[in-house]
Amino acid sequence: MFENLTDRLSQTLRHVTGKAKLTEDNIKDTLREVRMALLEADVALPVVKDFVNKIKERAVGTEVSRSLTPGQAFVKIVQAELVELMGAANEDLTLNVTPPAVILMAGLQGAGKTTTVGKLARFLKERKKKSVLVVSADVYRPAAIKQLETLANDIGVTFFPSDNSQKPVAIAEAAIREAKLKFIDVVIVDTAGRLHIDADMMDEIKHVHAAIKPAETLFVVDAMTGQDAANTAKAFNDALPLTGVVLTKVDGDARGGAALSVRAITGKPIKFLGMGEKTEALDPFHPDRVASRILGMGDVLSLIEQAEQGMDRAKAEKLAKKIKKGKGFDLEDFRDQLQQMKNMGGLGSLMDKLPMLGGVNLSQMGGAQNAAEKQFKQMEAIINSMTPAERRDPEVISGSRKRRIAMGSGTQVQDVGRLIKQHKQMQKMMKKVTAKGGMAKMMRGMGSMFPGGGMPKM
Repeated sequence: MFENLTDRLSQTLRHVTGKAKLTEDNIKDTLREVRMALLEADVALPVVKDFVNKIKERAVGTEVSRSLTPGQAFVKIVQAELVELMGAANEDLTLNVTPPAVILMAGLQGAGKTTTVGKLARFLKERKKKSVLVVSADVYRPAAIKQLETLANDIGVTFFPSDNSQKPVAIAEAAIREAKLKFIDVVIVDTAGRLHIDADMMDEIKHVHAAIKPAETLFVVDAMTGQDAANTAKAFNDALPLTGVVLTKVDGDARGGAALSVRAITGKPIKFLGMGEKTEALDPFHPDRVASRILGMGDVLSLIEQAEQGMDRAKAEKLAKKIKKGKGFDLEDFRDQLQQMKNMGGLGSLMDKLPMLGGVNLSQMGGAQNAAEKQFKQMEAIINSMTPAERRDPEVISGSRKRRIAMGSGTQVQDVGRLIKQHKQMQKMMKKVTAKGGMAKMMRGMGSMFPGGGMPKM
């Protein structure tokens, strides 16, 4: 998300960061570029005009002229205004009510509402330690109830059954009664979506809202619809007292216009970003972190949180003790490292949150990321095709064994040989990590794991 905007803004702002003095003229040129970058990102025109005017007011005032580094001061203003535009700070869910706290989900068909119910249930169960019940009041889409039941079973939360012969209000009320009997903390109610906004749909969801009086009413919207997302959210907000917005499919949206428009147009905070199909792919929305990512400054806090959630601490400690005792870094350990990276969202997710080094162009890096992800999958397939004895001691892998492993993993014999060679390099690096200058050597050696023999150029 934001790749196009990040590339454009980073190039634009780089021209002013080194200037000893900012004048009305060079600010005017930069503001024109900022305006164009936002419009190309599909940010709503009124939002762009207001945003640029606010930057201009602050930039031509004393704030920049008195600064020792006017260019950097200007970038700081752009960052502060981006944060303000998107909502200043993360707004958590309001769950401090008499249990069960009810969350009503609204949105158009195809926005990913039912999938988001599953993701939110998992988020509340794992990160907030809440007991959760989910229920579908979508009596029009035959697969909706079954889809939610499957998600609930996968995540391990309570599913309340319903069918298309019932009324949505009756379904929601019955689910809340069940939650009270079972002392469940949160009830998430999935509602019917339509392909467009219509009076019947709005009336139905208004009745459900009035009957269950939810603590949170979240509007789920597809980020790829750009400023249309903000306009649809406004239409729903006029009919329902929304408390927040969930942007879905943001991993497929390179522009990011919806994230920058929704808050300004609806006045409602973005509470979550849906980053993919998996049930763990839901992130709380932090405007300050997103603003840093847009300006190419990275998002180290989210990266740390992602690492803490994806990392298997027990395995990491076991590996550290093993290497300290002088026991080798075998292929099972190598596979564990690949799997942990996958648990953290893969290489693309990690690179997205790292600060840009030397003004790297994110759109140009896409090919290198995809090639690296593909290579990591191939490595894992090769290791999985080995016997436990071969993983523990790759020295025993002869030519005939390489052929067998290649056939089992759908790869070539040369690929197996390359993996064994890369593993030997990793073994050497692990021994050097604790030595003086070991980390630098390790980073240089890591280059061999990427296509073309080098890390994606920064």
